[in-house]
Amino acid sequence: MAERILVTGGTGKTGARVAAALARTGRDVCIGTRHPVGKNDRRLDWSDAETAAAFEGCTAAYLVAPTDSVDHLAHMRPHLERAIDRGTRRFVLLSASSLERGGPMMGAVHDWLAQNAPEWVVLRPSWFMQNFSDGPHAVTIREEGAIYSATGTGRVGFIDAGDIAAAAVAALVAPAALNRDVVLTGPEALSYDNVAEILSRVLRRPVRHVALDSDSQAQRFEAQGLPPEYARMLSALDQGIAGGAEDRTTDGVALLTGHPPTGFRAFAEAAAPAWDGAGSE
Repeated sequence: MAERILVTGGTGKTGARVAAALARTGRDVCIGTRHPVGKNDRRLDWSDAETAAAFEGCTAAYLVAPTDSVDHLAHMRPHLERAIDRGTRRFVLLSASSLERGGPMMGAVHDWLAQNAPEWVVLRPSWFMQNFSDGPHAVTIREEGAIYSATGTGRVGFIDAGDIAAAAVAALVAPAALNRDVVLTGPEALSYDNVAEILSRVLRRPVRHVALDSDSQAQRFEAQGLPPEYARMLSALDQGIAGGAEDRTTDGVALLTGHPPTGFRAFAEAAAPAWDGAGSE
């Protein structure tokens, strides 16, 4: 069992939930962040190899890759090598359902951990439900009653970030490491049209899905401040959804946590205040 656990991305969607859940179990938790402020915070910047000291004394770590680069392994490898040298044994990486081992971005980190880490688990969640409540779609739902995507009629097994965090905690504290990847989804595969319909019912006002082509979606991402390369990559993922790449559900959440994942309707009802406090029916 892990004695001290480092949670990188500890203020993000999953990291904050992982840290809080670990603390509730009485584990000794450290937060890896570029801007440490709390007593348990440790400075960690993937672009600064010197901050690998954040792993010091930690037997396990939850890994969230940097969001400002697509070459994740180049930034993370120096930290991970030092962490292993200093005694960190178990690593739980947040990857994505669309990224296979050896593929781009977190896929390369996945492959490296499988070859080098003493104990590892790679979580590959589908798209977050929270993208609609406090992510890129929240403002347009609130202000325009619209969701923009290049996903067409493709379906996604959207997953609640709370379920991802619960799976991560289970992987971090399990008596034995799985040494495998686990694809995590919600209980149903939904198109963005389906999502708009559910939100319309929950919020009691129209929400529509606006279907874009790939170039238009990339331009929207760039207008939101994303680097062009990253914007094109995200748009390409939408195209993958349109082609059926995410049309699946798995038992990954239940496998790790022992309970079923949250459905989108339940999520939307709980998150309704994010869209101007509208209530459910």
